[in-house]
Amino acid sequence: MAPKAEILVCGGTSCYSSGGPDIYKNLIEELKRKELEEKVKLTQTGCFGFCEKGPVVVIYCEKEPNGIFYCQVKPEDSERILKEHIINGEIIDDLLYEDPETGAKIPGHEDMGFYKYQQRIALKNCGLIQPYKIKEYIARDGYRALGEALSHMTSKEVIEIVKTSKIRGRGGGGFPTGLKWELTAKAKGSPKYVICNADEGDPGAFMDRSILEGDPHSVIEGLAIAAYAIGAEQGYVYVRAEYPLAVERLEQAIKDARELNLLGEDIFETGFKFDLEIRVGAGAFVCGEETALMQSVQGERGDPRFKPPYPANKGLWGQPTVINNVETLANIPGIILNGGEWFRHIGTEESTGTKVFALAGDIHNTGLIEVPMGTTLREVVFELGGGIPNKKEFKAAQTGGPSGGCIPKEHLDILMDYDSLIEVGSMMGSGGLIIMDEDTCMVDVARFYLDFTQDEACGKCTPGRVGTKRLLEMLNKIVEGEAEPNILEKLEALSNQVKKSSLCGLGQSAPNPILSTLQYFRDEYEAHVFEKRCPAGVCEALLDYVIDEEKCKACGLCAEKCPAATIEGDKEEGYTINSEACKSCGICEEECPFEAITKG
Repeated sequence: MAPKAEILVCGGTSCYSSGGPDIYKNLIEELKRKELEEKVKLTQTGCFGFCEKGPVVVIYCEKEPNGIFYCQVKPEDSERILKEHIINGEIIDDLLYEDPETGAKIPGHEDMGFYKYQQRIALKNCGLIQPYKIKEYIARDGYRALGEALSHMTSKEVIEIVKTSKIRGRGGGGFPTGLKWELTAKAKGSPKYVICNADEGDPGAFMDRSILEGDPHSVIEGLAIAAYAIGAEQGYVYVRAEYPLAVERLEQAIKDARELNLLGEDIFETGFKFDLEIRVGAGAFVCGEETALMQSVQGERGDPRFKPPYPANKGLWGQPTVINNVETLANIPGIILNGGEWFRHIGTEESTGTKVFALAGDIHNTGLIEVPMGTTLREVVFELGGGIPNKKEFKAAQTGGPSGGCIPKEHLDILMDYDSLIEVGSMMGSGGLIIMDEDTCMVDVARFYLDFTQDEACGKCTPGRVGTKRLLEMLNKIVEGEAEPNILEKLEALSNQVKKSSLCGLGQSAPNPILSTLQYFRDEYEAHVFEKRCPAGVCEALLDYVIDEEKCKACGLCAEKCPAATIEGDKEEGYTINSEACKSCGICEEECPFEAITKG
């Protein structure tokens, strides 16, 4: 008997950590108790992408073929879902998504702005299949592209299709994938290797993790096709230890692929052999840089080296090596099946296809989105993201993680593609996209990213080791109100020097957050330096304690407790704080029973 309904429960890390497994377990028990096991198929999927609204449960049946999308589901809702929706056929209104602008309840995900404008290629199976079951991947054309390539194409023809697609690496550099494969295929040396770079370390980025958790076979298939194209027989997936769920599902996927002879000897009876191993990294950010990554795969300290030679000529163990990002590889099966022209007609002329972004920050809808290259930042923020909460103004968007820059309001209509982002001082990076509202201090944002990159610097080169430390020290002086008048000139000069002279791409791009914020928000830096004031009211050292006249009851307790005697006034006239004499100890704020004293 075929099931009459299917319940999909999100099993991505975000939903997994907020009750997803308990929801899944409760549904299993309730289905058994209500004797609905044969009528209802229950599937634990990968990430749906809408992490802000997780845990997510979606129900498909004859009555609702497009699915009913329930969000922020709790484990105790499991019985209601079966009783009210499955048995009684009633939609549960309080579990539906509510549009942040209109307040309308939206039952189908296809009608939500977050999903409506997406075009999913790399994420096409995430949230639809059970990642543990290889047959579900095969049912959605899985491994068909590998079969077509091995049975009907030469390795050169595979490379030509990828070159025709004009797909560029999704890991940050944006190098043409087909050209990278071609150079490696032509390079002298054997054996050759393919590596999947899944060392996703940017703050706020989780694109690769979600693909590995929700659709690991797409990455395996992409790796196998890449291996065939360049003449490799061994591949590695380098993934960080902080992604245990991704590692677990990838291990199972590799095991299942081997059992069906989709990895190993004589794949598809064509004589082609290829196998895959996982290398788990310890979490060093620098190991996302390809030369450091290869050192780590070899069991050595993950230090970057000079290029050239490039990995295409001298990579893993000194042999020709292709290194591609997770998202890049997940696109390959679709390109082989549909053709390079198909992919090339999506996006822009020089940035083809789609791009997955991790949308986060001061925005209504946070999560994973996949949109055509060339979609504007305005469309992402206000149509997919639902706009800025609390009717606040958009101030900036930070793209590219610690290596990227901040895009101001005047560039809201910029096209989200490789070249356009570089033109305004930012970069695509791996796809992190953090939205900031009017209350954000841009100096503090730059300081946050420099703190991260300085802490993660490998220490091999002086600009990366010492230069980033000096930059961070200057930023700390600025936000603490201790900066000398000429500090901005020093900050800019050293940023440019570090950018020019660092050994690897991570060091070279570390000053980008400083340079972009200096370019677009220099007035904020000047306010910090010359006026000792933080316009956004974020940097505590630059804030003064003030008394709210409406809340103040003139009890006099603050003046009595102030150890520096900087609170003036009386019970009849009220009290004020002498900001020039105030030591910012905070005792008055702590002692005020009416919460009338705040920093501002």
